[in-house]
This record gives sequence, C-alpha cells and structure tokens, in this order.
Amino acid sequence: MNNTTDFDYFNTLMVHNVGSRVGPIAPTIAPSAAFGYENAEEAEGIFSATVNKPLYARVGNPTNAKLEGIVASFEGGFGAIATSSGMGAISMVCTAFLNAGDELLCIGGFFGGTYSLVNDTLARFGVTNSFCEVDDFTHIENTLKSGVKMVLFESVGNPSLTLPDVQRIIDLCNQYETVVMIDNTATPLLLRPLTMGADIVVHSSTKNMSGHSAALGGVAVFREVKAEGDKLLNEKYADLHKIVKKMGKKAFIPICKKRAIRDLGMTANAFGSFMTMVGLETLSLRVERVNKSVETVALALDEKFPEGVSVNHPCLPTSPDNARYKSDFPQGCGPLLSIDCGTKERAFSFLNALKLVILTANIGDNRSLALHMTSTIYSDFDAEARKFLGVHEGLIRVSIGLEDPKSIVEDFLQAANSL
Repeated sequence: MNNTTDFDYFNTLMVHNVGSRVGPIAPTIAPSAAFGYENAEEAEGIFSATVNKPLYARVGNPTNAKLEGIVASFEGGFGAIATSSGMGAISMVCTAFLNAGDELLCIGGFFGGTYSLVNDTLARFGVTNSFCEVDDFTHIENTLKSGVKMVLFESVGNPSLTLPDVQRIIDLCNQYETVVMIDNTATPLLLRPLTMGADIVVHSSTKNMSGHSAALGGVAVFREVKAEGDKLLNEKYADLHKIVKKMGKKAFIPICKKRAIRDLGMTANAFGSFMTMVGLETLSLRVERVNKSVETVALALDEKFPEGVSVNHPCLPTSPDNARYKSDFPQGCGPLLSIDCGTKERAFSFLNALKLVILTANIGDNRSLALHMTSTIYSDFDAEARKFLGVHEGLIRVSIGLEDPKSIVEDFLQAANSL
C-alpha cells in the first residue's frame, strides 16, 4: 500500500478548512444548548433529518459540525461525529452497532481504556469478545467466518508499538462483510484507513489533533454507504436496515446518533471543538516534525543507552516490526516509543530524574511526555492481560514532542546514567 503523505498539501488544506475567507477568519463558537426553529414545520423537518439545521446540542451544534467536516475531509470520509473524548467515540460506535449476544473481535495491543471497555463494560451488557495477536490471521479469518459483528484494532499498538497489516485486515473484513473500526489516534495523516476500505476511523482528538492538551475530545469518521450491496445490508445487521434504507449514503451518522448519542450523550462541547480546530491548523507541521524526531531519538538512545536500559520503536533494525514499518509507515507511526528499565523501581528512578520530559497520562502533545505503565493506566490489570498488551514492570511509555530532539536525547541519557 502507498501511505506517503504530502504534508505540504495538508498544511494548505488545514489552515483554509479551519479558517474562513469572509467574516471571522477564525472558527466561531456557538455556545448554545438549544436552537430556535422558524416554525412548527421546520421543527418537524429537523427532527426527521430532512432539514439540516441544529436540533439540540446533545446531538450536535454548529461548532462541532465545523470540526466534523474538517476531520472527515482529511481522513477521506463522508462524514463524522465529534464526541466528548476518544473513549466516547469508541463507546458511541460500539453501543450503536452491538447488541447483547454479539461478538467484537479485537486485534493486537490496546490502550488500557479500550481494553477495559471491551473486556469489562461491554461484557456486562452481554457483548462477547475475543482478542488475538496482530498477525494471527487464522483466528481473525475463523472469527470473521463465524459471523462476528465488528472488528476493532489500533493503527499502532499503544503502548506495545505493534504494527498491524492494516490493508490485509480491512480486506478480510470487507470480504466477510464485517464492520471494521480503526483507532487512528497515533497516526493522523500518516495513515488514512477510510481510503483503504475501512468503515469507521476513531480518534482521541485530545492527542495529536489538538496537540496542546487544552481540549478533551474525540471524533468518529465514517465512509459513505453504498446504494447497493453495502455490507450494512447483510442479515447480521438486520436491526439497522430500517435506518440504512431510509438514510442511504449517510446512514452511519444517524445510526450512531439515534442509537447512542441521543440516549447516552457522549457529545462534544462547542468550546472543546473550537480549541481542537485551533490545533488542527498546525497538525501537518507537527506530525511531520514529531515523526522525524521520534526516529532520531530512538536511534540515538538505542546506540547510547547504558546496559540495563533499552528503547523500543519499529524504526530500529532489531524490532520485529521493522519491515512493516519501512513498507507501510514510511513517514513514521506516531509520537510513541517505549523505554524498558527492567524493574518498577528503576523506572521510577529514571522518571524522577527527568528534567525536560513531563510525567503525565497523555500522548501526542507538543511537549515530550512519559509515564510508567503498570503503576498507572494498567494498575488494575492482571498479569495475563498485561502480558497480552505488552506491558511489563519496567516499561515507560514516551510521547515525543516538538522540542529539539538532541535535548530530548540528552534528558533521557542523563536520567539513564543516574540509575
């Protein structure tokens, strides 16, 4: 597959999609929970979705709509829904499409919040699941053959950094007419799964999209539904057929709004969407720089770290994912790398010695961040789950920022040499 990104194209697209040529050139905020209707007939049309005007802020507002249009454009999607967080986006899709007794197939390593949503919360409501390694195509194909309702995977395992064969998984899901959702949080612009045939892409817009940690948010982006022969018309999605046949090419959006957002309320707020758009203007610039810096930092640390401290990133020749990284992620796979200090105690000492890098539970920030995994995000997980997710006692997840990569390397080296 060809995933080469034209960053200059996206630099132009972003600033002009976010801004306006006439009137306020910055995006505007509509901080209203309710919207007036011109007359009773218009109100009826708005509620039946035949009139495209704001209904009530829980199901969308003009500021959210502006953000949704921008993200759908650069992801190559038909439409999008902005949500209160990245987990809100995944929860919205899962609750809209899955019923008690349905199965969700999860491929590869997962962020802790996603794993607990699937393994604990959805399971409480009768949605079953199976997890498999990223290249276990025997399990993947057998599960698809059995009639599973949805497949979920991350573009890059967080924090395992495992790389899936994205195109092969998408092709299999399309072959067996199964909805596939990809968490693309780590790789906006670098990977565009909707153009590769995926159905749904989700992001935590809190991360790379905004870059500034000032706006909690998420977004789900959808493909256009085909006029004939769409997988949503498969019998296993019979409970959705009424909406699909009525709404046609935009059916993914009303499915999520009518079967999730309307009742569960994981909606984005206008100010958060505004702040996300401010960040989006520089997304292409930041993605290009950060992904160059990640390689620089990983290669330098791999060469210079003292014995007992190691770095993991797919750009390293010793990584099992190096070949896939070179072929499928030629311009990088996001801001993450990981550092292994061997034990929790050494990891704590390493983190406490950092002077530039910030300790916090976030990724994709303009600043470089680090966090010990087993004592924080994965503290409630048992040993078996941690092992599957690639999390062990000495693991530190690192998100590289915009700083001088030499300064980042120096900070990590002084921390490692202090052990």
